[in-house]
Amino acid sequence: MDLGLKGKRAIVMGGSEGLGKASAVALARDGASVVICARREEPLRATVAELQKLTPGKVKGVRADVASASDLACLFEEAVAEMGGLDILVTNSGGPPPGFFMDFDDRAWQDAFNLVVMSNVRAIRLAIPHLERAGGGSIVNIVSTSVKQPIQNLVLSNSLRMAVVGLAKTLAQQYAPKGIRVNNVLPGSMATARIHKLTENRAAQRGIPFEQAWKEREKEVPMGRIGDPMDLGNAVAFLASPAAGYVTGATLQVDGGVVQYVM
Repeated sequence: MDLGLKGKRAIVMGGSEGLGKASAVALARDGASVVICARREEPLRATVAELQKLTPGKVKGVRADVASASDLACLFEEAVAEMGGLDILVTNSGGPPPGFFMDFDDRAWQDAFNLVVMSNVRAIRLAIPHLERAGGGSIVNIVSTSVKQPIQNLVLSNSLRMAVVGLAKTLAQQYAPKGIRVNNVLPGSMATARIHKLTENRAAQRGIPFEQAWKEREKEVPMGRIGDPMDLGNAVAFLASPAAGYVTGATLQVDGGVVQYVM
């Protein structure tokens, strides 16, 4: 299916690995120009080289920490200069550390808020003027199933990611008349470094081998497997594309059926 992404211009935050990379690959594969950012230079260069083989559009990597306001400002400046504008923003950040409520002091909460919430606020604020100049566009936020079903031992993520969904729903209504769509995707257990780390923590807490903890996680998924990052990337590309032109304010689960609530 041609999603109509050829010629579109996208920024993907945290795009060198994991779910961000999968999103960038899906966009590039359909012909979009893509600028990605990451903190580490080596995976950034490797992913840029991979993306250049997939798209006739422009590809660029910018070293940036999404938790840094100044880094995000530089990312958007370089991306827009490279691509000549912006049509798509995919927000994505690493998750805050696992732990229970009494494990975290004020500083930990402030750091998590800056990473999870303010990275989205700042990026969207930078993107909106460019999307308006383009005559519309799409914002897709990579969030978590924890906004519908809290995950044990992830109090920071459970609490703060809900703010991103509230922000998206509000912006979807405000900017729909300008042709700017805002949606969220909720990845479940995906084969990423974060899920490996969370599974290691689970195994350590229970004193069981990693392999056993991984198999238990797989059994929690009705589809019987941990997701491939491209499962999420393909959903991001769809929501970002003209093929989803009448979809805004939506929150789409990509979780193999884990969250069983009706709404």
